[in-house]
Amino acid sequence: MASNPSIITRDTDKIAAFTGNMYESVSVISKRARQISTKNKEELSNKLSEFVSAVDNLEEVFENREQIEISKFYERMPKPTTLATDEFLAGKVYFRYPEEGEAEK
Repeated sequence: MASNPSIITRDTDKIAAFTGNMYESVSVISKRARQISTKNKEELSNKLSEFVSAVDNLEEVFENREQIEISKFYERMPKPTTLATDEFLAGKVYFRYPEEGEAEK
């Protein structure tokens, strides 16, 4: 991931330039961030499901270092909003406006 995980200031004119409206651009970015977040959550759940056991005891919690490492990896990843904003500014996000007839149906 090439995204910078720290907080940076964004130029609102560049964000608004793609759609002509800042609010529409933010809406597109938020929808893409939700997609990224859902994908990451599914990946994490699949990886952690391998460690699920029927009986949980205190010893297993302390011994399960792999599960802790997987969780730490996902915690260190850049936030979905940062990734979505970077993709949007790079022109990698496809979006379209619904047709007038589709909105009424």
